[in-house]
Amino acid sequence: MTIRTCLATTIPAPWFRVLCATGLLACVGLWGAVAVAPADLASLVRAYRDSPTPARRAAVQSYAAAHSKDTSGALAQLALGVVAYEHKDYPAAIAALRKVQKLSQIADYTAWYLAASRVELNDAAGIANDLAPTHTTPLLSPLSAQAWLLEARALETTQPAEGARILRELYADLPQPEGDLTLADCYRAANNLVPAAESYQRVYYQYPTSDAATRAGAALLALKDAMGDGYPPPPARLMLRRPDRLLELREYALARSEYRSLVDRVAGLERDQARVRIGEADFLKGSAKVACSYLRGLDLAQSEADAERLYDLGECARRQGDDGEMMFSLDRLDRQYPKSPWRLKSLVSAANRFLVVNRPDDYLPLYRAAYQDFPADPAAALCHWKVTFHAYMRGDADAGGLLREHLRNYPAHATAGAALYFLGRRAEQESDFAAARTCYQRFPQAFENHYYAILARARLRSPQIAGAAPSAETARFLAAVTFPQPRPVPAQTASATTARIERSRLLRTAGLADLADSELRFGARTDGQPPLLAMEMAGAAAAPHQAMRIMKSLAPEYLNLALDQAPRRFWELLFPLPYRADVVRAASEKNLDPYLLAGLIRQESEFDPQARSRANAFGLTQVRPATGRLFARQVGIKRFSSRLLFQPAANLKIGVSIFSAMLDKNGGNLEQTLAAYNAGPNRAAEWRAWNTYREPAEFVESIPFTETRDYVQAVLRNADIYRRLYAALQ
Repeated sequence: MTIRTCLATTIPAPWFRVLCATGLLACVGLWGAVAVAPADLASLVRAYRDSPTPARRAAVQSYAAAHSKDTSGALAQLALGVVAYEHKDYPAAIAALRKVQKLSQIADYTAWYLAASRVELNDAAGIANDLAPTHTTPLLSPLSAQAWLLEARALETTQPAEGARILRELYADLPQPEGDLTLADCYRAANNLVPAAESYQRVYYQYPTSDAATRAGAALLALKDAMGDGYPPPPARLMLRRPDRLLELREYALARSEYRSLVDRVAGLERDQARVRIGEADFLKGSAKVACSYLRGLDLAQSEADAERLYDLGECARRQGDDGEMMFSLDRLDRQYPKSPWRLKSLVSAANRFLVVNRPDDYLPLYRAAYQDFPADPAAALCHWKVTFHAYMRGDADAGGLLREHLRNYPAHATAGAALYFLGRRAEQESDFAAARTCYQRFPQAFENHYYAILARARLRSPQIAGAAPSAETARFLAAVTFPQPRPVPAQTASATTARIERSRLLRTAGLADLADSELRFGARTDGQPPLLAMEMAGAAAAPHQAMRIMKSLAPEYLNLALDQAPRRFWELLFPLPYRADVVRAASEKNLDPYLLAGLIRQESEFDPQARSRANAFGLTQVRPATGRLFARQVGIKRFSSRLLFQPAANLKIGVSIFSAMLDKNGGNLEQTLAAYNAGPNRAAEWRAWNTYREPAEFVESIPFTETRDYVQAVLRNADIYRRLYAALQ
């Protein structure tokens, strides 16, 4: 049992969470020795921020007064200032922040909020001095770039040209769109109207849904009136960016309107692209027939806009199930635009269409053309793999060569582990057990926690392979393949990481968890050790699923690490096991492996009991209400409601019953059951009928839906890691 687990069993759960979340209770390991908090300032501040009533403010003020001579009192004053600033009570913010003492480690936070409050009150004298701590901290402050913006705002009324100069020199580091908006304001105040207009234009056209764009739009109207013929027209490429961005945000009707307006205002390639994208907007909002008719009627010069039009016509035909028309559009792209990225998109799209209906004679030439004609594109790796795996399944003479070629050309792609495994299986089929053993032994060095590593470990236990000597030839080949090299989690904390952690803990103790998290994320991007900062941040999270998401975002390469290349706490945060007793009980009732159930839950809901999917599935195992109602009675639940699925114990009983029934229908085959659980029984049955599979891995790799294929592998991988992490603690 870990120290943290031991403490959790002796301290009431709510208080344990508060102490851990504020950083006031430290755990053995990264956190050092156990410490006890003098009082719970963080919970007082959190309550005040959530609902800033006079009574809650008074509670924090009382705390500050009672601890006026120590650090916690200064933290309380900082919190009072931050909350007042957030609620635009700038005089109160200034009053509180000027009382802050003894916080030299995070003086930049006090300085920024004090200066920001003064600027909001148009009290700009001496702002540069107030902001000095944001630029002179031993570590680069997360507030430094914002501080330069603030200083420029302060200079806007007295020395706007100086404000513009500061922002020009630091332009690459400015947060956007605020950077361009403030720069434009300074230029405008200095009566330097052309660059002012250009800066406002960047905001208006690139950030169409932001408040900054609304401000920039109003300013541009005023400048246009004031400047007359001197107003600089925005570049056509920049103008096109606005509706493009709206299209990305799925604002299809608004994007269509903007494209239509743009047609009358630009010329050349951008005009033709705007015309084509009117049809794209129709297609994306579900009007494929309208889009197809419109796009067919466009008469464009030969250009990338016309290539885009042909791609769109192919997509419309695909949506309508017209394979002949889809291939006609692709044929025109082949002849007229062989090197266009729109041809590549069309090749992949058409190939995928034929893949999901199992038409290899149609999809193989398309995938082959994609990786041969566009070898440097990221899409080439997956296209090459589709051709390679099909050759392996058919036992083609060139299958071994294609597997080696895939490893040489795409060693960092997600399919490399599969290629290495099936290269070993190919060697087994040829009775070259030495080569097979050499392939399987390579997994711990590159793919330790992947699905295919599990299979490779199992193959190494085969007597024929275990008894074979390694193959020197295969070893030489693999030595020349540049697989991703995992970087172990550092055993020692560097000084910058230590300082970031200390700063974040002060902010968290003050109830400013969002600022604490921002501090750690900034450190992970700049000068710190991301895995250690991730552990600190995740350790303070309020729930296991939140901690897991933090770890995934800040330590994304964790699957390539061996378990002994990171501390146990690192793995526990990534693979938590809350509701452990309920998981074990529910699994044992149906004779299921509890670690398999844990692996499924991690993939379905990340152990968030309140999870609700876009498909309206609820809770830990993601059960739909209609299915839940059907199975509830089978597990003894007489009064069922959808809300019951948010209760972990009930959700687990129902979810396990559903999974167990599906497992029985699939004859105990886990891979097929997981595919059915994710994509539906009918689809899984269809995929099973496509081929005679010699092993489950062949079925898994044949699944045409990337989401389902990844899901099956992930659940089984999760289960394996859970087993290795927790089985010894049974």
